[in-house]
Amino acid sequence: MAIQVSMLEVVFRECFFETYRTVLEGGGGEPLYVPSADPVSSPHRVIYREDYLSSALHEVAHWCLAGRARRGQEDYGYWYSPDGRDAAQQLAFERAEVRPQAIEWILSDACGAPFHLSADNLTAGVGPSERFARAVEAEKARALSSGLPPRAAIFRDALARRLAAPDSSREA
Repeated sequence: MAIQVSMLEVVFRECFFETYRTVLEGGGGEPLYVPSADPVSSPHRVIYREDYLSSALHEVAHWCLAGRARRGQEDYGYWYSPDGRDAAQQLAFERAEVRPQAIEWILSDACGAPFHLSADNLTAGVGPSERFARAVEAEKARALSSGLPPRAAIFRDALARRLAAPDSSREA
Protein backbone atom coordinates (compact mmCIF):
# COMPACT_ATOMS: atom_id res chain seq x y z
CA MET A 1 0.00 0.00 0.00
CA ALA A 2 1.46 3.36 -1.04
CA ILE A 3 0.94 6.49 0.98
CA GLN A 4 -1.10 9.36 -0.46
CA VAL A 5 0.70 12.65 -1.01
CA SER A 6 -1.64 14.52 1.37
CA MET A 7 -0.69 12.07 4.12
CA LEU A 8 2.96 12.76 3.35
CA GLU A 9 2.36 16.42 4.23
CA VAL A 10 0.74 15.39 7.53
CA VAL A 11 3.61 13.08 8.48
CA PHE A 12 6.18 15.74 7.55
CA ARG A 13 4.38 18.29 9.72
CA GLU A 14 4.18 15.85 12.64
CA CYS A 15 7.91 15.18 12.37
CA PHE A 16 9.32 18.64 11.75
CA PHE A 17 6.95 21.52 12.36
CA GLU A 18 7.61 21.95 16.06
CA THR A 19 11.41 21.74 15.82
CA TYR A 20 12.09 23.24 12.39
CA ARG A 21 8.95 25.34 11.73
CA THR A 22 8.80 23.84 8.25
CA VAL A 23 5.86 22.53 6.21
CA LEU A 24 5.58 20.48 3.05
CA GLU A 25 3.05 21.74 0.53
CA GLY A 26 2.01 20.75 -2.95
CA GLY A 27 0.57 22.67 -5.83
CA GLY A 28 3.76 24.34 -6.99
CA GLY A 29 4.38 24.93 -10.68
CA GLU A 30 8.00 24.08 -9.90
CA PRO A 31 9.57 22.68 -6.74
CA LEU A 32 11.07 25.29 -4.43
CA TYR A 33 12.27 25.72 -0.85
CA VAL A 34 11.23 29.07 0.64
CA PRO A 35 12.79 30.02 3.97
CA SER A 36 10.78 32.32 6.20
CA ALA A 37 12.10 35.57 7.64
CA ASP A 38 9.82 34.95 10.64
CA PRO A 39 9.17 31.20 11.05
CA VAL A 40 7.14 31.76 14.24
CA SER A 41 4.38 33.52 12.29
CA SER A 42 4.98 31.94 8.87
CA PRO A 43 6.80 28.61 8.51
CA HIS A 44 9.55 27.68 6.07
CA ARG A 45 8.01 25.94 3.04
CA VAL A 46 9.15 22.93 1.05
CA ILE A 47 7.03 23.20 -2.10
CA TYR A 48 6.69 20.29 -4.47
CA ARG A 49 5.33 20.17 -8.01
CA GLU A 50 1.58 19.81 -8.42
CA ASP A 51 0.48 16.81 -6.33
CA TYR A 52 3.25 14.43 -7.37
CA LEU A 53 4.43 12.06 -4.66
CA SER A 54 7.83 11.65 -6.31
CA SER A 55 8.35 15.43 -6.38
CA ALA A 56 7.38 15.67 -2.70
CA LEU A 57 9.79 12.90 -1.72
CA HIS A 58 12.58 14.43 -3.80
CA GLU A 59 12.13 17.85 -2.22
CA VAL A 60 12.02 16.30 1.25
CA ALA A 61 15.30 14.51 0.44
CA HIS A 62 16.93 17.85 -0.40
CA TRP A 63 15.57 19.35 2.83
CA CYS A 64 16.86 16.40 4.87
CA LEU A 65 20.35 16.91 3.45
CA ALA A 66 20.50 20.71 3.73
CA GLY A 67 22.36 22.09 6.74
CA ARG A 68 21.25 25.08 8.79
CA ALA A 69 22.99 27.65 6.54
CA ARG A 70 21.48 26.17 3.36
CA ARG A 71 18.02 26.09 4.95
CA GLY A 72 18.34 29.86 5.35
CA GLN A 73 18.58 30.37 1.58
CA GLU A 74 15.91 30.12 -1.11
CA ASP A 75 16.18 26.71 -2.75
CA TYR A 76 19.06 26.06 -0.33
CA GLY A 77 21.31 28.28 -2.45
CA TYR A 78 21.83 25.43 -4.92
CA TRP A 79 22.64 26.09 -8.54
CA TYR A 80 20.14 24.81 -11.01
CA SER A 81 20.52 24.72 -14.73
CA PRO A 82 17.13 24.17 -16.36
CA ASP A 83 16.05 21.42 -18.71
CA GLY A 84 18.08 21.39 -21.92
CA ARG A 85 21.50 21.07 -20.24
CA ASP A 86 24.58 20.26 -22.29
CA ALA A 87 26.80 17.26 -21.47
CA ALA A 88 29.01 19.15 -18.97
CA GLN A 89 26.00 20.66 -17.19
CA GLN A 90 24.32 17.24 -17.10
CA LEU A 91 27.40 15.69 -15.51
CA ALA A 92 27.40 18.42 -12.83
CA PHE A 93 23.67 17.82 -12.26
CA GLU A 94 24.20 14.09 -11.82
CA ARG A 95 27.06 14.62 -9.36
CA ALA A 96 24.89 16.96 -7.28
CA GLU A 97 21.88 14.62 -7.37
CA VAL A 98 23.42 11.32 -6.21
CA ARG A 99 22.66 11.77 -2.49
CA PRO A 100 19.22 13.41 -2.88
CA GLN A 101 18.04 10.72 -5.29
CA ALA A 102 19.39 7.94 -3.05
CA ILE A 103 17.47 9.41 -0.09
CA GLU A 104 14.37 9.85 -2.29
CA TRP A 105 14.62 6.15 -3.22
CA ILE A 106 14.79 5.14 0.45
CA LEU A 107 11.79 7.35 1.27
CA SER A 108 9.90 5.94 -1.73
CA ASP A 109 10.55 2.42 -0.43
CA ALA A 110 9.23 3.48 2.99
CA CYS A 111 6.03 4.72 1.30
CA GLY A 112 5.58 1.64 -0.85
CA ALA A 113 5.90 3.87 -3.91
CA PRO A 114 7.99 3.23 -7.02
CA PHE A 115 11.21 5.19 -7.43
CA HIS A 116 12.26 6.51 -10.82
CA LEU A 117 15.78 7.80 -11.32
CA SER A 118 15.62 11.24 -12.91
CA ALA A 119 18.03 12.98 -15.24
CA ASP A 120 15.61 15.95 -15.28
CA ASN A 121 16.66 16.84 -18.80
CA LEU A 122 13.76 15.92 -21.06
CA THR A 123 14.20 18.73 -23.56
CA ALA A 124 17.72 17.54 -24.37
CA GLY A 125 16.41 13.97 -24.66
CA VAL A 126 18.83 12.78 -21.99
CA GLY A 127 18.02 9.98 -19.60
CA PRO A 128 19.99 8.97 -16.52
CA SER A 129 23.45 7.69 -17.39
CA GLU A 130 24.57 4.23 -16.30
CA ARG A 131 27.26 5.87 -14.19
CA PHE A 132 24.61 7.96 -12.41
CA ALA A 133 22.35 4.94 -11.87
CA ARG A 134 25.23 2.97 -10.31
CA ALA A 135 26.25 5.92 -8.12
CA VAL A 136 22.72 6.41 -6.79
CA GLU A 137 22.34 2.70 -6.10
CA ALA A 138 25.70 2.61 -4.29
CA GLU A 139 24.79 5.68 -2.23
CA LYS A 140 21.47 4.12 -1.27
CA ALA A 141 23.27 0.97 -0.08
CA ARG A 142 25.84 3.06 1.82
CA ALA A 143 23.15 5.14 3.55
CA LEU A 144 21.20 2.04 4.55
CA SER A 145 24.28 0.32 5.96
CA SER A 146 26.00 3.25 7.68
CA GLY A 147 22.99 5.37 8.57
CA LEU A 148 20.74 7.98 7.05
CA PRO A 149 21.05 11.68 7.79
CA PRO A 150 19.07 12.28 11.01
CA ARG A 151 16.02 14.02 9.50
CA ALA A 152 15.81 11.45 6.70
CA ALA A 153 15.86 8.64 9.31
CA ILE A 154 13.14 10.35 11.35
CA PHE A 155 10.93 10.80 8.30
CA ARG A 156 11.53 7.30 6.92
CA ASP A 157 10.70 5.76 10.30
CA ALA A 158 7.55 7.88 10.67
CA LEU A 159 6.39 6.86 7.19
CA ALA A 160 7.00 3.18 8.00
CA ARG A 161 5.05 3.50 11.27
CA ARG A 162 2.18 5.30 9.51
CA LEU A 163 1.91 2.62 6.85
CA ALA A 164 2.15 -0.17 9.43
CA ALA A 165 -0.60 1.33 11.61
CA PRO A 166 -4.13 0.02 11.05
CA ASP A 167 -6.38 2.37 9.13
CA SER A 168 -8.61 3.82 11.84
CA SER A 169 -10.86 5.45 9.26
CA ARG A 170 -12.35 2.11 8.21
CA GLU A 171 -15.10 0.50 10.22
CA ALA A 172 -14.78 -3.13 11.20
